[in-house]
Amino acid sequence: MDAIVVQLKSLALTEALPLLLKAVGALVVWFLGRTVIGGFRKVLDMGLQRRQLDATLIRYIGSLFTGSLTLLLMIGILGLMGVETTSFAALIAAAGIAIGAAWAGLLANFAAGVFLLVLRPFRVGEEISAAGVVGVVQEIGLFATTLDTGDNLRISVGNNQLFGGNIINYSHHPHRKLTVKVPLVHGAADLRLLMRAFVERVAVVPDVQEQPAPAVEVAEFTLTGPVLAVSVYCKPTQFNQVQAGVCEAVAEMLQAAGYTLPAAQTFPSPYAKAG
Repeated sequence: MDAIVVQLKSLALTEALPLLLKAVGALVVWFLGRTVIGGFRKVLDMGLQRRQLDATLIRYIGSLFTGSLTLLLMIGILGLMGVETTSFAALIAAAGIAIGAAWAGLLANFAAGVFLLVLRPFRVGEEISAAGVVGVVQEIGLFATTLDTGDNLRISVGNNQLFGGNIINYSHHPHRKLTVKVPLVHGAADLRLLMRAFVERVAVVPDVQEQPAPAVEVAEFTLTGPVLAVSVYCKPTQFNQVQAGVCEAVAEMLQAAGYTLPAAQTFPSPYAKAG
């Protein structure tokens, strides 16, 4: 019996005690490492905020930074415990390849979201047209961007699909040009007098900017008559109401001038055969 007790004490001193010391050391290293990582994360966040980067981009970078350092800390702790980290690293690499293949679409959307935040083709609150959708950007998410359309619909578009095509930003510049085309008939009205009247009338439409000044020009010349282009400038957020106001002003001027659009004329085909 005494021999068994001696063997157990010897086993505890040679095996259990070193293992316990390693476990305690691993816990100490873990808490110290997490504290250091947390400190670095705060410093990184403050540095990015000073550069006035987007809040979503700051979260992306912070999460990637924290996750990478935490993974390295875990591998270091396993090495301290005596675990062979070479095979563990190979296992992580294999798992990463498998996850990447399975989540190829999600990872593509994630990467596109990062590029959207870095390149900044648009910001939250701006009106854009992309991926067949026109709306105001509400959120640039991790995998999708959320837009609200003019008819009060909320649409989420995958970042990869959004970034892979043309993006039209209607809100980037301080003002936006609005053009309304007015088809006329040859000889139906004094063209120059009508153009001057259009300029004076649309200039007093609410929210039309004085500079650049409104302009009217002949945009096309067709068989039936000239087509006037009435152009004004307004703020991007006021585009719809200004468009309605300009169209109403054009209709009012045509009515005041007694101008009515005649029925569509048909022209004989030069290749028609005599019956």
